[in-house]
Amino acid sequence: MSDARPYERRPRRSRWPRLLVTAGIILLVFVLGLAIGKALNDGPSPPSSVTYVRTLETLTGQTSTSAP
Repeated sequence: MSDARPYERRPRRSRWPRLLVTAGIILLVFVLGLAIGKALNDGPSPPSSVTYVRTLETLTGQTSTSAP
């Protein structure tokens, strides 16, 4: 008889490390999505209208004349 065994199974590894890494990646993607959404919402809104106020001044040296 031979002592050689045709196939030995390795002991089963725990699923916890893989499960924790997967949950961490999902959580990271979720948080990044929230951050990007908030950044897009918090951006400056385009101006609806712009008002310019200017004071007109008469030129020096010129006098206004009115018609008689």
